[in-house]
Amino acid sequence: MNCKIRELRKSKNLSQEELAIISGVSRQAISYLENGGRDAMTKTLDKIAKALGTTVSALFFDDNV
Repeated sequence: MNCKIRELRKSKNLSQEELAIISGVSRQAISYLENGGRDAMTKTLDKIAKALGTTVSALFFDDNV
């Protein structure tokens, strides 16, 4: 499963630190997820999705499928 957090974060011109502040998730957790980490809590993914203005599903699945 390919995570699109980095792609979405960069499309909004946010650094990992800025996304961490907006989402309330640590920068380390964001880095971990962007680099292939898969052991994330649903709450963490929900916070990141909300901060990026999207859904958890959109973080992992192509909307065009």
